[in-house]
Amino acid sequence: MNNWLIGDSTFGYYETVGGGGGATHESSGADSIHCHMSNTRLTDPEILETRYPLILRRFAVRKNSGGSGQFAGGNGMVREVEFTKPVVLSLLTSRRNSQPFGLEGGQGGASGINTLISKDGTTKKLDSTSETHVLPNDRLRLETPGGGGFGKAD
Repeated sequence: MNNWLIGDSTFGYYETVGGGGGATHESSGADSIHCHMSNTRLTDPEILETRYPLILRRFAVRKNSGGSGQFAGGNGMVREVEFTKPVVLSLLTSRRNSQPFGLEGGQGGASGINTLISKDGTTKKLDSTSETHVLPNDRLRLETPGGGGFGKAD
């Protein structure tokens, strides 16, 4: 799970961000999807930036984050937003301290990383569950986990 929330006394916003799907005995895992979550979808950038004090700076596949194997795990996502006003940021994420596991000799996917980038460029790693106050021009970068691979690679 990759969830981040922001808000102040006037609004709240909650977003779920997908990761890499695990490989199976028949196929590689899908890149950058919501795994085992229903009724969730990312907010379109135009809506996100119009309705909330955010600028979407990056939204991409997290290359090489899926585990290798006969069938590779899917790659996670990179989602980076810049805040345009002071807000409280909360994170509820998983697989930050452990890898998504592989099966039958497949390698595990990359662990996720949560980074706060300050206006001056300094970075701070955020825990998997945390709450912090952010300022204008601070950025949150979520690098979601990749899926585990299946089977030994030839």
